[in-house]
Amino acid sequence: MKSNDIDLDNLTFSFTKTRSMYVAKCELGGEWQSGNIVPFDDLQISPAAGVLNYGQGLFEGMKAYKWDNGKIVIFRPEKNAERAARGCSRLSMPKIPANLFLDAAKKVVRDNADYIPNTKQGSLYVRPIIFGSGAGLGVAPSTEYTLVVYVSPVGPYFKGGLSPIRLIVTNDYHRAPLKGTGGVKAIGNYVPGMLPSGLAKKQGYAEVIYLDAAEEKYIEEVGAANFFAIIDGKVITPELTGSILPGVTRESVLYLAHEKMGLNIEERRISVDEALTADEVFCAGTAAIIAPIGSINYQGKEHIFSEGMVGRITKELYDALTAIQFGTEKDEFQWMTEI
Repeated sequence: MKSNDIDLDNLTFSFTKTRSMYVAKCELGGEWQSGNIVPFDDLQISPAAGVLNYGQGLFEGMKAYKWDNGKIVIFRPEKNAERAARGCSRLSMPKIPANLFLDAAKKVVRDNADYIPNTKQGSLYVRPIIFGSGAGLGVAPSTEYTLVVYVSPVGPYFKGGLSPIRLIVTNDYHRAPLKGTGGVKAIGNYVPGMLPSGLAKKQGYAEVIYLDAAEEKYIEEVGAANFFAIIDGKVITPELTGSILPGVTRESVLYLAHEKMGLNIEERRISVDEALTADEVFCAGTAAIIAPIGSINYQGKEHIFSEGMVGRITKELYDALTAIQFGTEKDEFQWMTEI
């Protein structure tokens, strides 16, 4: 689709085909080779590919913004590069070099710059995927790996922007166990969440909240976002036990809360019972940025937070983060990488 055919004023968080993508390859036991920008198109892959048969693959998500002064920037892509490399190691794939990862992201954004909406309309979502593309039958690492980076203009992840969302705690499904792959963006982590998420949406909720798999007592994540509770002025989020994704936005929120706003932060286990006593709750992630949670349904009872409105600290954190991302305030932490 040509960029001038897209209605940038009415974007949703959905896929829109753009001009091009980046593709690089690596043989098992070899080094990643620099790739190329190619026209966006379908991939040709063997039915015996490791990603299709055994789910050997991961993805990342970043956002590029077009500031009012014309600059094009990406939010903290080096953090995604670090996480992708760790994920490759966990999934028995060759570690993607940071310089290759960043170069690929920059080149794709630059080549599709005319698809980037302004900050009032949305952003350009950058999706790197790394997967086993070689053919094989046994349960073993693939013989070949592929990196693809593509982009899509997107609007808000949750409808209504900063409007509070309704969530429901699930006791029927778990996201990830300890010592599993919950701490990396493995592709296999996400399809199991489609059913509970779909069931929640049929009941009028935006997403589910997952509890820990061992005791079903402690909050882990909100679908594909990290969970935060504000209790007595403290910003609390579940500690990284290995089953929780170390979100880039999660880290950024904690840093802003402590360094910019002077708030106490705690990374620790938080029980669902404690969370329900919070003054404010919200979730955060690349797609959602910061989404206030207006209510949580737990065991059939609705618990309301901030009288169903956006909490004060949640709003301050959202404003502080988006001011950096949107270029309306100085990037004092050097989080934005200019293209």
